Amino acid sequence: MKSFFGGIHPRYNKITRKARIEVAPLPKKIILPLQQHIGAPCSSLVKAGDVVKVGQKIADSDKFVSAPIHASISGKVLGISKMPHPTLGICDAIVIESDGKIEWDEKVKKRENVFGLSKDELKNIVKEAGIVGLGGAAFPTHVKLSPPPDKKIDTVILNGIECEPYLTCDHRLMLEHAEKIIKGLQLIVKVLEPKQCYIGIEDNKENAISLFEEKLHSMEIKDIKVVRLKTIYPQGAEKNLIYSVLKRKVPTGGLPMDVKVVVQNVGTAKAIYDAVYEGKPLIERVVTITGSVKEPKNLLVKIGTPVNELISFCGGYEGSVGKLISGGPMMGIAQYGDEIPVIKGSSGILVQREEITKDEERDCIRCGRCVDKCPMSLMPTMIMQYAQKDDFDNCKEYFALDCYECGVCSYVCPSKIPLVHWIKYAKGELMKRKKK
Repeated sequence: MKSFFGGIHPRYNKITRKARIEVAPLPKKIILPLQQHIGAPCSSLVKAGDVVKVGQKIADSDKFVSAPIHASISGKVLGISKMPHPTLGICDAIVIESDGKIEWDEKVKKRENVFGLSKDELKNIVKEAGIVGLGGAAFPTHVKLSPPPDKKIDTVILNGIECEPYLTCDHRLMLEHAEKIIKGLQLIVKVLEPKQCYIGIEDNKENAISLFEEKLHSMEIKDIKVVRLKTIYPQGAEKNLIYSVLKRKVPTGGLPMDVKVVVQNVGTAKAIYDAVYEGKPLIERVVTITGSVKEPKNLLVKIGTPVNELISFCGGYEGSVGKLISGGPMMGIAQYGDEIPVIKGSSGILVQREEITKDEERDCIRCGRCVDKCPMSLMPTMIMQYAQKDDFDNCKEYFALDCYECGVCSYVCPSKIPLVHWIKYAKGELMKRKKK
C-alpha cells in the first residue's frame, strides 16, 4: 500500500461519514472577512447601505496572489468593521443583512460552450470566481494553475484523502458529486497539460474509490487513474501525498511545482466546475459540524454564515463545551467564541467536551516519539527547546520552517507538551526576520 515515512493512527471518529450533505438555512446576516486566502487582502467595493445580490463581486485586490470575494446572500450592506476571524483573530469584514430572498447577480449565467474555452480564459474564470484551495490552505487556485515557464508540470494529483479526524465534508462531496469533481479535474488538466493525472483516495473510503473508478469508466476517461493509498495521518498533506503517489520529495523550502507536480483538493475541483459550467463564484462550501452537538451534520453553507447559527441548526451543544475548533482536532484552531464566520478555508467545526480537553503538561522525557512519527523527519523536541530560549538561529538549523503543523508530534508526546505551539512561534519569528 502506498504511503510515506512516519505518521500515526489517531481516533478518526468519522461520525458524519454517512450523513448526506444538507443545505444550511439562509443566514440572517453574513460576515465576509476581506482576508480569506493566502496572499494580499481584498479591498471593499461596496459601502454601508448598498444593496447586493448573490454572486456579486464585493471585494477585490490588484495583486496576483489574492482572490476576490462575492456576496453569498442578497441584502443590504450594514458596514465594514473589525469582526471575529477563525485564523486571524480579528479582521476587517463586510457585514450583510439578508433580505430573506435569493436574488442572483445578472452576471451569473451558465456557459454553453465550455470546451471552446482557452487555457487563459479558464484561468481568468477561476480567478474571477475567487476560488482558493478548499482543503484548508486557501491558496488562490489561479496561481497554482499559472506555474512559471521553467516549472513544467508533468503530474496533477487530486487530493481526496481527508485524513483529518472527524471531518467528512470531502468524502461526502466525492460520493454525491463525483461526476462534477471529475469534470472540474478535466479543466485543471486542460490548463496544465500534464503527462499523468491521479486521484488519491485512502483505503478507508472504499465506496469513493469504487465510485470514481466506475465514473471514469462510464465517462470513457483513460488518462486519469485512481490511486488507493494507505489510511494513515497525515496522508493528505501535499508533500506526503506526492511522495506516496510518485516517490518524489519536495525539497526543503520548496513547493510541489519544484518536482513538477500540482495538487488540488476535490472541493476545489468541484468549485472549478461550478465556476466554469454554472458561472457561479465561490459563495458556498461543504462544512462538517461535529463533536458534541446533538445532530452532527455535513452542511452546504453560505460563506460568511456565523458558526452559532450552524450549531443551532444541528440541535445545539450537547453537554458542557470545553473547546470549539475551526477545522479538525489535529490542525484546527481553537476559538474564543462561536460568533466566527465560515470562510473559504473552513472545512469543519468541532465541538469538544470539557472533560477531554484537560491535559497537564510535564517535562520532556527524551523518548523520541515525536522524532519517530514526524512525517517530515524533523526533531520537534529540539526545535521546541530552542524556541523556548528564543534561539531562532538553531530553530532554523533544525528546519523549523519545513514543519507544516500537522500536530503528530503533540499527539504522540506522553508529556503533553504543545510542540506545535512552540514550532509555530519559531516559524513566526523566522518569517518576521525574513521580511526584514
